[in-house]
Order: sequence, then C-alpha cells, then structure tokens
Amino acid sequence: MHPIPATARQAGRHLKTVGRTLTRAFAGPGRERDVAVQAVKAALAAWIAWAVAGLWLEAPMAFVAPWVAIVLVESTVYRSIAHGLQQVAAITTGTVAATAVALLLDSKMAAMALVLPTVVLLGNWRRLGSQGIYAATGALFVLTGPSVSVATSTARIVETLFGAVVGITVNAVVRPPVYLRDTRAALQDATREAHDILHAVADGLDADRWDPDEADACHERALHLHRLVDQAREAIGRTRESLRANPRRRAYGTATLDKDYDDAVLVLDYAAVHTAEVTRAVRDAASEKRAAARPDTALARRYASFLRQTAHTLRLYGHSRFGERCEQELGEAVEELRRSLDELRHDAARSRPDDPDAVATYGTLLVQAHRLADRLVVSEPEAPEHSPRG
Repeated sequence: MHPIPATARQAGRHLKTVGRTLTRAFAGPGRERDVAVQAVKAALAAWIAWAVAGLWLEAPMAFVAPWVAIVLVESTVYRSIAHGLQQVAAITTGTVAATAVALLLDSKMAAMALVLPTVVLLGNWRRLGSQGIYAATGALFVLTGPSVSVATSTARIVETLFGAVVGITVNAVVRPPVYLRDTRAALQDATREAHDILHAVADGLDADRWDPDEADACHERALHLHRLVDQAREAIGRTRESLRANPRRRAYGTATLDKDYDDAVLVLDYAAVHTAEVTRAVRDAASEKRAAARPDTALARRYASFLRQTAHTLRLYGHSRFGERCEQELGEAVEELRRSLDELRHDAARSRPDDPDAVATYGTLLVQAHRLADRLVVSEPEAPEHSPRG
C-alpha cells in the first residue's frame, strides 16, 4: 500500500472538522449554528441587493450594492449600523475626492498620485474606525474605472447606501444575533474551574498530601482562572452590544442581565484573586525547599472543609445568577460558610503550635479564606423581575 500523502491527510482532517462543525450546527443551538445563520444571512443580503440593483434596476455599478450588503451582516445589529455609517461615509469621501480631482486635472494618473495618499491618511481618522480603508477603496473604484463622471460616481454612492440598508435590515430583521448563551457558557466555565480548583486543594490538605507538583498544577490553574474571568467579562460586553438596537431586546430581561451578570463577574474576580493566593500559599508550604512551614494536620483538614464549603457556595451562587434559581439553598450555604469562617478564626486563636512559621502560613490561608468568603457572603442575589432567555 502506498502511504497517504501528508497533504491528503491534512485535507482529510479539515474535512472532518468541517463535518463536525456542520453536525453541531444542525444538532442544536450553539456557536456553530450562530455562525452558520450569519453566513446564510450575509448571502441572502447580497442576493437581495444584487436582485434589486443589478437585475431589476440595472444599475451601472450594481456589484457595489451586494458587496456592501454582505460585508455589513456583522456579528451584532449595533455593529452593522455603526460600521454601515462609517463605511458609507468613507466610500462617499473617497469617491467624491477622486471624482473631483480627476475631472479637474483631466488625468487619472495625476489624480491617483494626489488623491490616494490623502484618502489613505483619512482612513486612519478615528471616527471612521475600521472602515477607514474604504475611503481608498472608493477612490480606486473611480480612478481605475473606464471613465470618470459625476453620474457614475453618484450611482456608486447610491448603490453603496442601498447595499448598506439591505445588509443592516437583513441582520436586524432575520434572527438578529444575541450572544447570551455564550456569556452563560463563559461564566459557567469560570465558576466550574474555580470550584474544581478549590476542591483539588481541599483534597490535598485533607489527605495531608503536600505534593509540590500537585501544588504547582493547582496554582497554574488558579492563574489561568483570571483569563477565564476576562473571557466572561468580554462575553458580557459582546452580549450587551448584541442587544443594542436589537428588535429582540425586550425578550431578554436586560436589567437582570446588567445586574446579575456584572455581580457574577465581580464575584469570580474575587474568587480568582484569592484562589491564586491560597494555591500560592499551599505551593510554598509544599515546596521541597520549604520556604513556608505547614500547618498541623488538624488545622489543614478544617481548612480543607472550609474550601469545600466555599466551592459549593460558589457553584450555588453561579446557578442563582445565570442558571437555575436556588436562593434558599444558597442562603443556607452562605450561613454555613459564615459559621465555618468563625470556627477557623477560633481555631487560629486556640492553636499554639511550636513552629511560629506554621502559624504564619495558616494566618495567610485564613486571610485569603476571609477575603474569598466576603464577596459570597454579601452577594446573595435577589429574585429577578425577568429571567433572560437565550
């Protein structure tokens, strides 16, 4: 048998990836389906723009309308509107400037030498944002065409405006995108990881297992938790943007989204910071160099129990904010967390270990425990007026 060439194997892997993506898109709601829907909408916008401008009106520059329409089916309705205004302004500016200079000089080459540097610089204007490059594109369409005339340039601007209207309208009317599901997934990922890290540390303390490699791994996970929280924060920003100028806005209880999701990210921020400090203290105590002394087994086990309760409370808090409503269970867990924290303080006051460094290590852990619990204790959610769907 002849070996399969590497290029063929790579193509096969790409086809399998495409197949899995299509399968997930058809299987149920998710990012893959959202992307597929946006692709179909972009094609629909281009088809409508071409059908009207090219086939029905027989516009002289009909290709401009579907081109602009397909580009402006953006990831959010607000972005479609904002980029549409910027793109129309950029193309209009480039078209008008190129037409005026070309007619004045009666030379396309001379006009190109004068106009292109100007419109490229204009493309960096902050108000045009990422659409500034279309000023140069508009100018090039004029200067590389068969002829330059006011009528042709006016037609191009009108077709640009029509394509923008079609793209924005299709994006706003046909299943306007909302990314609430992505936000929930990002928050749930961060909450689940914080819960798992705390449990892993608790298991090691409970078993009196001070393994340096295990402690290092937990600390690395805790540091990575910050990135998960940042991703959740970015997802909330993307969701808010997707609800701006969106006809589906009322169906999503945006007041609840603003309050509950912001609070959840704040709690996760605290959890990430103080989980990293807890894992750092455990890592130092587990180090073979023994930079920090270890607390005695009884104190470590009581601390492990507290970490498990914190992990449980954090999981319930996450459910109460963006999952199933469980306020009563969360309230009971918060009360238990308060009691456990008081017991840890009393343990620290009663303990008189021979090694003062062990007291220092336990004190560090206790401070982080207090800070980790504080945000959960004061952040019990109220029942929402509206529960967002999506």
